[in-house]
Amino acid sequence: MKLSNKAILGVGVSLLAYACGNNDKATTEEPKKETVAAFDLANIDSTALPCEDFYQYAIGNWQKNNPVPETEGRWGSFNILNEANNLKLRAIVEDASKNKGEKGTPLQQVGDFYTSALDSALADKLGISPMQPLLDEIDGITDVQSLVETMASVRKRGSGSIFGYYVHTDVKNNTEHILYLSQGGIGLPDRDYYFPKDERGENILAEYEKHIAALFVLAGEAEESAQTMAKNIVALETSFAKNSMTNVERRNPIATYNRMNVEELQALCSNVNWESFFKAAELKGITDLVVGQPEYFKGLNGLLTETPIDTWKAYVKWQAINDYASYLSSDFANQKFAFYSTTLSGISEMKPRWKRALSASNSYVGELIGKLFVEKHFPEEQKKRVLGYIDNIAAVFKERVQTLDWMSDSTKVKALDKLNNFTYKIGYPDKWKDYSSVDIKSDTYLENVLNMNKYDYAEMVSKIGKPIDKGEWGMTPQTINAYYNPVMNEIVFPAAILQPPFFNADADDAINYGGIGGVIGHEFSHGFDDQGSQFDGQGNLNNWWTDEDRKLFEERTAKLVDQFNAFHVLDSTYVNGELTLGENIADLAGITLSYYAFLKSVEGNEPAPIDGFDYKQRFFLGWAQVWASNIKDEEAVRLANVDPHSPTKYRVLGPLSNLTEFHEAFGCKNSDKMVATDEAKVKIW
Repeated sequence: MKLSNKAILGVGVSLLAYACGNNDKATTEEPKKETVAAFDLANIDSTALPCEDFYQYAIGNWQKNNPVPETEGRWGSFNILNEANNLKLRAIVEDASKNKGEKGTPLQQVGDFYTSALDSALADKLGISPMQPLLDEIDGITDVQSLVETMASVRKRGSGSIFGYYVHTDVKNNTEHILYLSQGGIGLPDRDYYFPKDERGENILAEYEKHIAALFVLAGEAEESAQTMAKNIVALETSFAKNSMTNVERRNPIATYNRMNVEELQALCSNVNWESFFKAAELKGITDLVVGQPEYFKGLNGLLTETPIDTWKAYVKWQAINDYASYLSSDFANQKFAFYSTTLSGISEMKPRWKRALSASNSYVGELIGKLFVEKHFPEEQKKRVLGYIDNIAAVFKERVQTLDWMSDSTKVKALDKLNNFTYKIGYPDKWKDYSSVDIKSDTYLENVLNMNKYDYAEMVSKIGKPIDKGEWGMTPQTINAYYNPVMNEIVFPAAILQPPFFNADADDAINYGGIGGVIGHEFSHGFDDQGSQFDGQGNLNNWWTDEDRKLFEERTAKLVDQFNAFHVLDSTYVNGELTLGENIADLAGITLSYYAFLKSVEGNEPAPIDGFDYKQRFFLGWAQVWASNIKDEEAVRLANVDPHSPTKYRVLGPLSNLTEFHEAFGCKNSDKMVATDEAKVKIW
């Protein structure tokens, strides 16, 4: 089961990296419960000043003592928590693989999937043969219509090409599902990679072409033929990229909502028989749909007839081989790792097989693992304490909205209505999905992946015409993350995030409000960032602002864009303030909300200092330790290009430089680096 990409905590799914390890025979014993320090003073770099560089001050020694392992592109507090979580999950999946549960039970499916993913010897023996039927099907493409219909057939098994499509809640009428079509077709992380501006970018594009050719050679193509196909594929994908929206443009939910009927779609992209495509894709009863990027489909219409059919066949074949390389023999997996991990992220060493098998298991049978996980590792008392934090933060947000000096009373009423309609999901779903019909075996790794993909696809297309399931989750309980879903106006906190450094049952509330409180505030604030603020209290894309209020809001957010544009990443790379705007708004507002919720919780009973820091200072130390991290240069540049989250350093320095509350807590002066000038200082919520 692949996870939905709803969006998302400042620690978005992409921020999480699997923990490193070099020993396939590492212990499978779960770590014993230990008391974790609320904040470890050893992390502090006492040579730095909190008002000059709070990130260096709060976690500088942590950075010094925690270099990035060779198996990772970055290493931080998330990874360390994930390392401990992996041991818990490994014990679960290995127990399942040994106990051989009854066919169709979560125990059997989890155990057999993990067993198949572990079996490198069988994978090496089989080579590319497990996907040969799929390649034979692609070889049957003869014209444009068979191309798009074969693409639909391949999509059912989890591979994508040419364009994306999915069934999801209609963002303008969230009582219904609707079909979305979107740009796609590229194998690099973002369209801008096809238009390099420096030597680093030119090298990545050249290595990408070599990667395509190398995979074709492994699949049995002659070297010269493979190189020709690779060159043609890069040229084709570059054409896709030219017709694509940038990642900043795609953040506009109005610009990407272009509803039309099938006749209008047929006129937009006439070289596809869309009714035949829908039939091949098992999309029944389609009358209206949403096209995310109409210009992409206009451009695609020409490419469909201008591009030789042999190039299209090679392209679809390449997409499938690349998508499934990790589930084939070691030579395929190693080649994919060499490009996507080493070239793009600077990772020099592949994770041990058990971690890769566990990662795949989490992706495909993750909800089944989650059911087993929460039975062992989710104390209900944690849920109650976190709900208390949520209540306090919600109360503070409502108070702050009522006292805003830049928002009119009529807009405030609607903002409060939205806050009052927030819903929360904590821990795990109330209802688990039934995967018992999916055939999972211990000796068919790729087939298991394809079968799970087929199940997920069938479930997705079956939603057309059915009521919205408000109980559905977009993350598994064992995911160390959280998200806000604007269409449901809901915040979701999986069980696994309720652990240190986010939430520590043994810590003082100052540290916990700085950690999980900041996360909660962050998610609340996503409902009121530049994107989420365009959805109303019922979760529909619907303007609830006066024109003047929206203008004042955008004046404030523009200052935040300018602030983050000035943050340097590496060489000529800077933070993209427009791409990261939503997360930066959520960080700034979230930490502010949590701070005042914490003060409300201790009013009249202020805690005594701990380890030489008063309760206000400890709150900000709690926020900083969440973002403790080191990163390799390659990964830093990659993320700056594609990640809507700012680098962790600036998730601390950026928000706190705007907060008078932080300046007062540490006695900062106006001349200090951690204090933004009055003209640059940003206050939104």
